[in-house]
Amino acid sequence: MSHEGVGLRAVMRSAAFLTAGVLAVPALAACSADDEADRPVAVQDIAPASRDLVADGGTLRWAVDAVPETLNAFQADADAATARVAGAVLPSMYRLDANGRPQINSDYLESAKVVGTSPKQVVLYKLNQQAVWSDGREIGAADFAAQWRALSGKDSAYWTARNAGYDRIEKIERGKNNLEVRVTFSRRYADWRALFSPLYPKDVMGTADSFNDGARRKLKVTAGPFALKTVDRKTGKVRLTRNARWWGRPGKLDEIDLVAVARDKRAEALADDRLDLAEIDPAEAERVTLAARHKDGAPLQGASATSEKDPSAEKSEKSEKSAKHEKDTSRKKGEKSESESESEEEDGKNAADERSDKDESAKHEKSPKDDEESDKSDKSDKSDKDENGEKSEKSEKSEKSAKHEKSDGSERDDESEKGEPGTKGSGAKTASRSALSAFVVRKSLEPAYTQLALNGSEGPLADERVRRAVARALDRKELARVVLQPLGLPAEPVGSHLALAGQAAYADNSGALGSQDAAEARALLADAGWVPGGPVTEQKKTEKAAGSKGKKGDGGDGGEDGRPGKGGTYVLGDDDKPSGVGLEPAQDPKDHARKQEQQTGVRQGVHTDEQAARHLDGRQYAGQGGLPGAYAPKGTAAPAGAASNVLAKDGKPLALRFVVPSGAGSESLRLVADRIARMLQRVGVRTDITKVPDDSYFKDHIASGDYDLALYSWPASAFPATDARPIYAKPVPAADGSLSVEQNYTRIGTDQVDQLFDQALSTLNEDEERSLVRKADARIWAAAGSIPLYQRPQLAAARAGLANTGAFGFQTPVYEDMGFLKKGAKGPQQTPTAGRTGK
Repeated sequence: MSHEGVGLRAVMRSAAFLTAGVLAVPALAACSADDEADRPVAVQDIAPASRDLVADGGTLRWAVDAVPETLNAFQADADAATARVAGAVLPSMYRLDANGRPQINSDYLESAKVVGTSPKQVVLYKLNQQAVWSDGREIGAADFAAQWRALSGKDSAYWTARNAGYDRIEKIERGKNNLEVRVTFSRRYADWRALFSPLYPKDVMGTADSFNDGARRKLKVTAGPFALKTVDRKTGKVRLTRNARWWGRPGKLDEIDLVAVARDKRAEALADDRLDLAEIDPAEAERVTLAARHKDGAPLQGASATSEKDPSAEKSEKSEKSAKHEKDTSRKKGEKSESESESEEEDGKNAADERSDKDESAKHEKSPKDDEESDKSDKSDKSDKDENGEKSEKSEKSEKSAKHEKSDGSERDDESEKGEPGTKGSGAKTASRSALSAFVVRKSLEPAYTQLALNGSEGPLADERVRRAVARALDRKELARVVLQPLGLPAEPVGSHLALAGQAAYADNSGALGSQDAAEARALLADAGWVPGGPVTEQKKTEKAAGSKGKKGDGGDGGEDGRPGKGGTYVLGDDDKPSGVGLEPAQDPKDHARKQEQQTGVRQGVHTDEQAARHLDGRQYAGQGGLPGAYAPKGTAAPAGAASNVLAKDGKPLALRFVVPSGAGSESLRLVADRIARMLQRVGVRTDITKVPDDSYFKDHIASGDYDLALYSWPASAFPATDARPIYAKPVPAADGSLSVEQNYTRIGTDQVDQLFDQALSTLNEDEERSLVRKADARIWAAAGSIPLYQRPQLAAARAGLANTGAFGFQTPVYEDMGFLKKGAKGPQQTPTAGRTGK
């Protein structure tokens, strides 16, 4: 998702990103909590500095995922890179402020307001008299009219993604002079501020050929602080240079280069001095942070030491390890007692989950097995010293290094950086660490949220009671904490589908569905006919359980430890279910337990919870075959407090197919999916978690409806009545008999929601529009088709001294203010967590 204001709408247009009658009427009344919308949960983190502190000149090298396929933001394959280019080189009548609210862009507009409502709505734009295109022509009514005709939907020759808003315009004409543009609407349109951002020149919008092809690879005429210089697909670079005809504050930078670098290659590119700014994943953010903390050359945690330690330091380190081991042993004994005493009927709080979360910050804590080996090694050292005197310094260091690498995993460092002290690999690691120390991590929350989508087209989730039960089983606060707390960001669950905290339309309407309540979830399932201990008909291996139909071949072979490989499927707690319950014939539990013990060296069920949910920071660790906590090994016992039986109905178990992407950048999604599976298991719902390739996840599964449960994100829009409507509109039968879902991939909608959106779009009273949007959101919550979980983290690695850029949050970037601080200048620092302090 893009953070730019125009980008959010462009991506939503492209779709390439991502009955409530039983409820009492008061529960559907939207909250009047305007204080909830006062400020965002986390503020932007861009190292703000006044322009007089920023040096003139320089080139900013900014990472993008890929060179954009099109430079036309209104085409279906527009992406975040398209939006970034458009934001720098094209006019935008409105831009978003730090709270995600639209504000007039004074570089292009002097004013814009509704000057008539009867019989038709009329909006009058007064343009900045200095606003000109790069060819010297004034920006005027002809450009507005050309864009309206192209996007109105009346001419099918234009390959547009969407025409929302433009289809309500009746005519556009010149006002009293060339600086005035009068727009008359055939139907009232509340979100008229959403239009003409970005605005393309009439040269692009004037004909279907120029719209379809002319702006895909080049933009000859622009009107922003920067102009498009070149698009080089071979080198993967888009060059933007200062616009000589720009009338506003001149750009501080000479050039902005948008460089195509894959997410998993960005830390390497930063270290190689090929980038100055890049959005990064949590694992890379940790590398940058650790490098910055060790500028003095001290070895990183998990890295082999490159300098000798004095004997006192070694003794201190060993004492600390011994104390840590004793503390861990004591803690684990206490935790075992706590787990045994916890009731199975508690509402969703699993003791194992709580224990693992308390250890989130202990990112390199050793496993029990490692502790035992450490004890054995210490005893062996003592014995050797008693018999043979002091060990050689070289031997002792070698053993410590081996133990350290085994217990830590060192996944945070690239494989190319691994190596023993004094080797080429060690030198590369030190050089990389030194290079990364020139960067800082800036963090905020992205204007987008991750949701759990429930496919209501068929299977158990077609029953609203089952969907509501799934929702009531979730601890959304816990899920937000798992993802955001390790990053130092506020862990606030999202309370709206249609806006985020800080935006005018935001209100927490989750009460329309209800808070977490495991007992209520079980009652809803019982009411729907799903009961424990019911007869289960043994199914063939090729037969699906109660979930939606899955594609054959999605699953892959498991690894040696029983975890699925790429594209594999696993079932949390599969081997802890009663005999006869499941997709496959039950195995002999004795034989299975013996096999598990032989493979792991640990009796089955002893270390499962600790192993499966230990690290909650979204990173992978070496030797684990994946993310701990995201993939339970085959044979994993159900966690303490879990439901003992999977519910059944009509001879089938209640099993849902949970599809997740398998790529390296999706660790946090898989971690959340695993945690959700555990929560559902406690109320008797089994989840079959299936990993699929990233490139097919959205197209072949989400969009096609080949899933029961899935996690994906939607951006927050400043114009939810317009932009969110296709996401939640009730699907309707198409002429060919198929179901037209627009972007409603859950396939769940109601007539009431559609009506509320229509009413919100047609009122020109802003307070009334907000109220209607909030009521629509309450209805969406009640239908339980999608459950907002948390606002996505936004992490950016920025070269130290780079000002007015980084993690933007809601706010539209101000490209002309970006630059490098003058020598000796220091800009104020921002605290990303200093957002909304209360509700």
